[in-house]
Amino acid sequence: MLITLEGIDGSGKSTLYRGLEERLADINPLFTREPGSPYLGDAVRRAIAENSDPLAEAALFVADHAVHLATVVRPALEEGRVVISDRYSDSRFAYQQVSLAGHHPSPKSWLTAVHARWSIVPDITFLMLISPKTALERVGDRGEREHFEQEEFLEEVQKNYLDRMAENPSRFILVDAELPPETILDFVEKSIRERINRQ
Repeated sequence: MLITLEGIDGSGKSTLYRGLEERLADINPLFTREPGSPYLGDAVRRAIAENSDPLAEAALFVADHAVHLATVVRPALEEGRVVISDRYSDSRFAYQQVSLAGHHPSPKSWLTAVHARWSIVPDITFLMLISPKTALERVGDRGEREHFEQEEFLEEVQKNYLDRMAENPSRFILVDAELPPETILDFVEKSIRERINRQ
């Protein structure tokens, strides 16, 4: 089973991820994240920091996803393990559609085509929903912001996430990310355990 955690920056995904690592240790899931390729992750982060070529940035994200699938996700799923990923392909559609606007005539079509027939669709995606303004207040002063950590940008990203959910509502579970972290963790843990028990 492939479970993914999605949401804009500052939505609390990382906090939830760390909490699930502790809460779900008894079922031994594989915890992973994107970008996560040991030899492409640095290139992705450099492309984000430089913010000079949105097409190159998007292509690097896709390449990182391919390596992640081949070396981490597929082998674990073939072993019958539960895989929980902090960000996955939905992040690409949510973020890169905004980044590529004006640089490609149809970002969504391109992203759909480039992922077709080889990427694995998650079984469950928890989408953390939060006001972009609140999310950026949480991000606070953790250093220089990336180019996508702007309120207007994140508003568009969140709209893209909601569009993804509308296209596949049975896969997504919406989470109110403005609730207390412990409440969110309780809900997500319970949802995952119930889904595993139904298998």
